[in-house]
Amino acid sequence: MKIVITMGDPAGVGPEIIVKALPAVEGLAEWIIAGHSPTLRTAGLPGVVPVLETGGECVEPGVLSAAAGRSALEAVRAATLLCLAGETAAMVTAPVSKEAITLSGEPFTGHTEFIAGLCGARESRMLLASERLRVIHVTTHMPLRRACELDTERIRRTIELGNEACMRLGFERPRIAVCGLNPHAGEHGLFGDEDERSIAPAVRAAREAGIDAEGPLPADTVFLKAVRGVYDLVVAMYHDQGHIPAKLLGFEQTVNVSLGLPVIRTSVDHGTAFDIAGKGVADAGSMVEAIRLAVRMAKGGITAETQRRRGNFKD
Repeated sequence: MKIVITMGDPAGVGPEIIVKALPAVEGLAEWIIAGHSPTLRTAGLPGVVPVLETGGECVEPGVLSAAAGRSALEAVRAATLLCLAGETAAMVTAPVSKEAITLSGEPFTGHTEFIAGLCGARESRMLLASERLRVIHVTTHMPLRRACELDTERIRRTIELGNEACMRLGFERPRIAVCGLNPHAGEHGLFGDEDERSIAPAVRAAREAGIDAEGPLPADTVFLKAVRGVYDLVVAMYHDQGHIPAKLLGFEQTVNVSLGLPVIRTSVDHGTAFDIAGKGVADAGSMVEAIRLAVRMAKGGITAETQRRRGNFKD
């Protein structure tokens, strides 16, 4: 089994954490690294590890630049196409800088959205996963004001995608908690009607489909219950509602997983860390976990053909 790993922003810690992670996952799969070969070799990538050269130039560590952004994006593009062609079973992405990529001239809101566009996926979701907590997001990279404009069907589909992902991770019948939007999940309309009007119908629809979902539940207590084992997955309504507890509980162990795509993609759940780039002190723990999870999902993964039959992406 082959897995492709993208370099990330060459001015960030991506090359370093890849080099540090590979010895810890030796033997799990064959690796291909997509990126700028001179940068990767300078970071210490062994000559026996193949590189899919995607172009670029040597850049100064820790310095934001359009050149670095362009190089990072081309690596993601190449890795995605490799997966779509069936040449690799999954892709693992090192961190990129949204600002650097945007400077290169291509609007970019995140890996998941960009890969979805390349795949022609009609929908995609972000899952943060660690041994202690798993969180899927209804919305991610958008203004909070827009995220509060709830869509019942999108919430229902998010619950469904989360349920499928947990089953692939080994949960026979996942127990799913769905967060409310407002404090105390609206307190029966006292703090807003969005929870009863938009979230509750989605939960009912999921339950009618046989999914063990509960909610809307107060977000200030539901994550604690999940960590204590009451729930296997939490559905967050927006980016920070899910990201803050996930990163607080396991910053070095949490893995970012893209759902709803015809390819398997996992990633570290941290940024480029420009402040320590090139200093050799970056922690590769999240990269190790991202690679391990990609292998685990690839071994029992849903193929592109299965996704196509479900109508999730266009040819």
